[in-house]
Formats: sequence, structure tokens, C-alpha cells
Amino acid sequence: MALKAVHVTDVPYLDQVPDKASLALYSARFSSQGVEIGRTSFKPSNFLVVGHRGNGMNSLQSTDRRMKALKENSILSFNAAANYPIDFIEFDVQVTKDDCPVIFHDDFILTQDNGTIYERRITELSLAEFLSYGPQREEGLAGKPLMRKTKDGKIVSWTVEIDDSACTLKEAFEKVNPSIGFNIELKFDDHIVYQQDCLLRVLQAVLHVVLEYAKGRPIIFSSFQPDAALLVKKLQSAYPVFFLTNGGTEIYYDVRRNSLEEASKLCLEGGLEGIVSEVRGIFRNPGAVNKIKESKLSLLTYGKLNNVPEAVYMQHLMGIDGVIVDFVEEVTEAVCKLVKKPEEVEDEMLLQGEEKVQNRPQFSQRELSFLLKLIPELIQ
Repeated sequence: MALKAVHVTDVPYLDQVPDKASLALYSARFSSQGVEIGRTSFKPSNFLVVGHRGNGMNSLQSTDRRMKALKENSILSFNAAANYPIDFIEFDVQVTKDDCPVIFHDDFILTQDNGTIYERRITELSLAEFLSYGPQREEGLAGKPLMRKTKDGKIVSWTVEIDDSACTLKEAFEKVNPSIGFNIELKFDDHIVYQQDCLLRVLQAVLHVVLEYAKGRPIIFSSFQPDAALLVKKLQSAYPVFFLTNGGTEIYYDVRRNSLEEASKLCLEGGLEGIVSEVRGIFRNPGAVNKIKESKLSLLTYGKLNNVPEAVYMQHLMGIDGVIVDFVEEVTEAVCKLVKKPEEVEDEMLLQGEEKVQNRPQFSQRELSFLLKLIPELIQ
């Protein structure tokens, strides 16, 4: 059955949808949790480091063991990342067919039985079915072996050095260090045009859990799905919402996803707080950074280049607000030395018994201008 396109301007507030909780009720309940309604802001005073899927994503074909150390999007990985001086962890949330928000990146989950591969869409599973994959929390119980399809279509065993069970959004709130903020990516399939009722059902299920369990934890919502990003902002004003974009590095049927300019336009028209761009999109078009900042939007980035400390430092110099990274330990260490004030670094190193403070790169305005002109050519 063909799915009907929906734009947020066509979607009523919750209090206009029959048999749905009203927006006023959501706002009142958020307010009762100590969150100030109607004054959402996101103006970080420090350069933010965000752990990608916790302590880093899994790349099962990588020769770098760090990409296969801990199971991504797991309680174990989230708390491992919390051991370092990060501000947020980022993870992907989907909603099962029985309305439970679970944490999993891929649209499909795969297993193998007697040599046959079975593939199921996450959103078509019940919670019990979803939790039956991989390691089980109950001692002596064996879960279905977890497989994964790589970008080139190869199906491999999802094997990591330290595994962990699948988890729900509720469990993350209950079991992850409360000092760490959550960047909740609202995950949708790029190949589906979602109906209005589907978006509402998914977002309400997520908001219900956030309302009940977030307490004082910092929260950011983000999504590549333009209508979902706009709608979650319309449904609540307690937490900032960011629009995720590839920044023009990939092209989609929805033009709102195809450039930083379109991303800025979407955010300004929908009252979103900022953009999360693939870092190559920023380096290819560094002039967009000033335009985004002049529009009073915050700007974060993601991508493999964010695992390179020099690329992270360059973004700090460009005025970007933070980075989402896989190599949490290495990048946080570099950021502490490169981004913090020299006297702060010196104090920390003296406390650790270190004698010499590592010098950060020094650039004149002329040199920085040259680098910003050179980088797009290098990225191309």
C-alpha cells in the first residue's frame, strides 16, 4: 500500500486529534517535572563532545578494534562513555508495534537459523520479540544470534569484544549515569513516506517515556525526518530539537534534506534550535557556518572525520558548538588539551603529576582563512 506524504503544517496539535492526549496536558506534565515550558534554548557555553551510539558505533568489517570493542546502543556502552568528560550520548530510538520505544540503529534486525537468514523490521516486532535477539539478561537463557548487513550488502555475525543485551529507552533512563545528557535520535526509514497517524503514534510513545523518566536529565531530540523534527517541536516545547542533515553530501527526494541552506530554512520556519550536519558538509561549505550562527541556530556535526582530533579542533575554531564522535576516550582527551584554556589544562595536568602542557596549534587569522579555503578542496 502506498504511503501518503504528510507535512507538519497539515498536522493538528495533539488536543485536536481525537482520543489523543492534548498538548496542554503534555505541557502541564512537563512543567510539573520542573522543565520550563516555552523557553527552550540550547546555547552551550563549552564545546560539546557527544558519544555516538554511546562509546562509539560498531563497524564489524573494520580493522580498528575500537570499532568492535563494545556493543553499540547498549547500556554497557552508554555507561562506558559516561566515564569520560562528555556532555551527551547519542542513540537511535524506534518504536515497536506494541508502542515501546527501543534503542536500535538499523531499520531491520537479522538472525540466522540452520544457515537461513531471517530479517525483520524493528517497527513490526513486539517488545518481547525485539528483546529475544542477542544476549539475554536472564541467566541461562539463549537469545537469537544477531547478524548485521554491511553497507556493501554482506551479512556478518554481529560479534564484539564485550556484548550486551538490547535495551529500551526506559531502561536507558533508569540505568545510565544521570549526569549524562541524552541526544535522542528519532529514527525513521529513509525509504518510507510516513502517514500522519504513524508519526503521531511514534512521537507520543517516545514523549510518554521521556515525560515519566527524564527528570532533570538534559535532553536533545534530533531526526533526519523533516516532518518528525517539526512535529516533535510542535508537540512539546520543553526540550530542544535539532534537524539532522548530510549537508549535501547525499541527495534525497525531499529537498529539505539536501543542503545546509534548506536545513537552516526548516529550522527557522519550524522554531527548531539547531542543525546536526555531516562534518564533510561543513568542510565543503565553511561559509555556511557564519550564516547558521547569525541565524541564532546551534550547530553540531557527526561523521568519521570527527574521530580525528585536528578536524575537531578546526571545527572549534570555526565556531561549531560540538561534535558527535566514536572514539570517545581519544577525542575527549584531545578536546581537553586543545579547547580548554591553557591554565585549566595546566592545573589538570599538574594534578595528574604531568610536567609539560601540550601546546595547541596556533593559527593567525590569515592562516585560518587560508585553511578554510583549502579544506573544501581537500574534502572534494
